[in-house]
Amino acid sequence: MRTTQELFSLKDKTAIVTGGSRGLGLQMAQGLGEQGARLVISSRKQEELDATVAQLHALGIEASCFAGDLSDPGQAQALVEQAIARLGHVDILINNAGATWGAPAEDYPLEAWDKVMNLNVRSIFLVSQAVGKLSMIPRRYGRIINISSIAGLAGNPPDAMQTLAYNTSKGAVVNFTRTLAGEWGRYGITVNSIAPGFFPSKMTKGVLATYGADGLAAAAPLKRLGDD
Repeated sequence: MRTTQELFSLKDKTAIVTGGSRGLGLQMAQGLGEQGARLVISSRKQEELDATVAQLHALGIEASCFAGDLSDPGQAQALVEQAIARLGHVDILINNAGATWGAPAEDYPLEAWDKVMNLNVRSIFLVSQAVGKLSMIPRRYGRIINISSIAGLAGNPPDAMQTLAYNTSKGAVVNFTRTLAGEWGRYGITVNSIAPGFFPSKMTKGVLATYGADGLAAAAPLKRLGDD
């Protein structure tokens, strides 16, 4: 019988974390690394990635990085190929990269809609497809975790956040997760989604400035925001 430490150890496991240079992505990458996983993290900005990799190395975590736009099929494929070249295979994929945009629905810019949907939905499809085809399906093993949001589970009050594309995209992530889990379970691949509430971050700073931490916390069952 395995001990609890052995059961939850990630020694010899490998992981990709998208949106891994800051915020929740960084926290998840650090958590995986502290349990022994070897990592490739990705985001758009090389400078942020370099700083994060240095931070992880200082903690004794083996990590490297990939800078690119994962809504582009070629770059999504390149991320997975680079991860396999460096790690040998991919056991764990955390699809965390995301973006938001606030505007009234009647005036919502098409450019903003496309930007949010491309990063929040299209990139998850592209990276999951590539990692499944190139590593997880052939090995008959994989763990995919898609980061959704409580915003994907319900609408917003009319005078609250005007984030139509973000809410829509995160709802899509939930059903993408269900559908992919049904298809790939036969390959030994589990696909799950996490729907976090509010965490102070670069992406939520506008909402926090408008409504205040106390106002947002009041709507949460625990009456607090997420933290590190």
